[in-house]
Amino acid sequence: MEKRGFRAAAVQFDIVNGNIEANLGTAFSYLEELADRGADLAVLPELFSCGFDNENIAVHARRTPQTLARMAQFAGSRSMALAGTLPEAEGDRVYNTLYYIDRDGQVKGGYRKLHLFRLTAEHEFYAPGDEVVFVDTGFGRIGLMICYDLRFPELARQLFLDGARLFIVSAQWPAPRVAHWQTLLRARAIENQSYMLCCNRTGSDGALEFPGSSAIVGPSGETMGQAGSDAGFITADIDTDAPARAAAQIPVAEDRRKDIYG
Repeated sequence: MEKRGFRAAAVQFDIVNGNIEANLGTAFSYLEELADRGADLAVLPELFSCGFDNENIAVHARRTPQTLARMAQFAGSRSMALAGTLPEAEGDRVYNTLYYIDRDGQVKGGYRKLHLFRLTAEHEFYAPGDEVVFVDTGFGRIGLMICYDLRFPELARQLFLDGARLFIVSAQWPAPRVAHWQTLLRARAIENQSYMLCCNRTGSDGALEFPGSSAIVGPSGETMGQAGSDAGFITADIDTDAPARAAAQIPVAEDRRKDIYG
């Protein structure tokens, strides 16, 4: 990795459905504070600009280029990389896309959510992505994941095999399944000997309550940062050599049986 260490952050807050200006105001207020504290990379929640305002999502998607431009300007001026999901329009389809903007203000990539959550009818409003996406950044290769993706270890493993050793997860994961969230974050970190930088929202959306519980997990499963249920942020200093040390201790990649299961 190009930079041996850096400070990562996850920002969590209560998203107001459909109110882009209010949500961006909240997000950038926290990002300004993080920049002042020396953060190098910050992750925002899933659909942080508008929430799952599904009936109006196509309208909100038309604002995404403007939002991306504002994020890029901030990232370049404050030398802080940003990631978070926004609605992306293409023709008559809308994708839930996780964008990564590097410290120089360049949009390095976008990952369209592969796994749509049927329990909340995401498949009725969003089109599924069709590729695994990593980005090569000033911090090394980063794998991109969104919320429900955590339940599919195949995605994380493919990113690991592609060389990612830090996974970013942007989510709106509900409170009744917070134990699943916490367990899956650690499992994905341990089995792939990689960092997990995971951001979840707080507050509520109708009957759904969200627990926050954003977390930064190290490559041996150690919790390096853990948020509670209040709005705010967490930070942790990332040692980019740690995944290699974990692999030297337990050589998972070398011991995989590719001849059996690919």
